[in-house]
This record gives sequence, structure tokens and C-alpha cells, in this order.
Amino acid sequence: MAMEKKPASKAAGTAAKQRAIQKKVEAKDARQAKSPAKKASSRKAVQAGTRRQPENPLPAQHQQKPGRERDLDPQPRYMAPDYKGSEKLLDRVAIVTGGDSGIGRAVAVLFAREGADVAIVYLDEHEDAEQTRAAVEKEGRRCLVIPGDVKDSTFCNGAVAATVQAFGRLDILVNNAAFQLHAKKLEDLTDEHLQETLQTNIAGYFHMARAALPHLKRGACIINSGSETGLFGSPHLLDYSATKGAIHAFTMSLASNLLERGIRVNAVAPGPVWTPLNPADKAAKDVAKFGASSDMGRPAQPEELSPAYVFLAAPVCSSYISGIVLPVMGGPHG
Repeated sequence: MAMEKKPASKAAGTAAKQRAIQKKVEAKDARQAKSPAKKASSRKAVQAGTRRQPENPLPAQHQQKPGRERDLDPQPRYMAPDYKGSEKLLDRVAIVTGGDSGIGRAVAVLFAREGADVAIVYLDEHEDAEQTRAAVEKEGRRCLVIPGDVKDSTFCNGAVAATVQAFGRLDILVNNAAFQLHAKKLEDLTDEHLQETLQTNIAGYFHMARAALPHLKRGACIINSGSETGLFGSPHLLDYSATKGAIHAFTMSLASNLLERGIRVNAVAPGPVWTPLNPADKAAKDVAKFGASSDMGRPAQPEELSPAYVFLAAPVCSSYISGIVLPVMGGPHG
């Protein structure tokens, strides 16, 4: 099920703007003196799940923004083949922003496996979005794909309205869309770069939540994607870390605000996860060791995060949980 792509040209413009910001940062990186390379962690990667996940070194690779999941090597794992659905979200309706790839795609698939219909909001990665739609429909549920820019509050209102029109209700909002681009020094962070991060990562969450709330009834929920950077900071992701800390505070504040309405609000704070976000930020040589310094010595796969979103979405699991930031970081320090 596809929404008519009227906002597509505006979304394509945003993607082009993001690539232009990226180009400036990469040019500055090339000009700056190289600092001594950080030693990669020598710890052995930890495998604690039902199947072995990819370990470092990953193939060196780099992408232009906003990044394409289909071009990643290895392909991110999102299917969670050992996860058996049990109708925890039967006939509920969810919107997942950034649902075309990465954590968003994995969440959409598991929500569908638990019985939900899903609308995915994404920027302009149409092929990735179609793959997510196919995966949701393979689970026997309906999927609406909606391209556009969450920085635009009018688009957010329209995305929610289209979802309610298509599916008749709205029960779950997952705010997950994000913009991430490093800056080695605060002086390197341009106004354009800063605003792209702030308006996407925090204003976009406000826009979507505000648009969704008139349709959310008692028992509904909002789940925000935070980050370990919002807990511990990150020296070269000053703006991104700041927005993730703001998302954590927004989560707790909105949870208090909506408590009497019976609408729960929680967040998940992932550690390093193998998605297009990081290869579209880091240099190829850094991507090869992405996640190696985490407590588990490897990045998570999206399918290792998505069950946490199911847990927070399902009233049968978490009806007494609101206002938390759930760390899924592979250990206490990420």
C-alpha cells in the first residue's frame, strides 16, 4: 500500500541538502591533520543470542546520505527468524518514522509479526522502503509507505492523517528518524549542519507526537529512539548527542504529561547498531571497526533491538511502564 508521493520532491531536496552538508564535512576532514588512529579494541566479540552475528572487522565502506540499506555489506539482519509472534499487538496500528531501514525496518517487521498494521515514514530511500513494505506484508499485515521530511510539521500532520484514513486508527508511534554527521570541533559545526540535526532529531519527534496525539486513545503509546550518546556523550557528535539527550528528557516529560490520559511514553537507547546511519557518516576505514569498542566488542544487528520496542509497545508486557529510557547497549557502558 503506497501513499501518493506528493512530498517526495521536498524530501529529495532535504536528502540533497544533507549530502551537501556531508560533502563540506568530508572536505574539512581531508584538509585537517590526521590525528593518531585509535587502537581498535582487542576484546573478543560476545555472542549471546540464538544465532551468531557479524563481527569486526567489517568491510570498509562509505555511503552518501541519507544512506541505503540495500548497499550495506554485510546486509543488516532484521528478520529475527527465531522470534515467534504471539499476537501481542493484534489489530493495532503503528507509525514508524525512519522505517525504511535499520532499526525502523526491524521494528516494523516484528510489529507486523505481532499482528499490527504499519505505516513507515521515510525521507527518499524508496527501494529500501519497498523492501520493508514487502517484509511487513509477508508477515500477513498491511503496510503504508509515506515519503517525506519530519522537519515539516505539515507533512507530519498529513502522514498521521493518511495512516488513520488507511487503517482506521492509530495506537503506536515510534519516533526513530535521525540525522547524524560528525564534526571534529565545535567550530566546524555550521549553522546549516546544526539546524538539520536539531530539526530532524528533536523537532521531528515533537511534530509527529503532536500530530498523533488526537488519535491516540487510552492504552496507546509513543516510543522514542534515544541513544547511548544521549547518556554518555560523544566527542565528535556534539549536536547529535545533544538531541538524543533532549529526546530522553522529552520522553520523561511527555510521559508525565500524558499519564492521566493512559498513554505511555518510553524510549530505547541503543548502542552501536549496524544500519546505514553510520556508514553514511564515518570514513570507510572507521566503519571497518564500527562497534568494536562496545562492551560486546561488536555492533548490534537491528533484530537485536526490535524486541525491546515490541516489549514497550505491547500493553500485555509493559502496561505499568512509562517514562523510562531502556538501554540496549550490549553492556553497562555501551
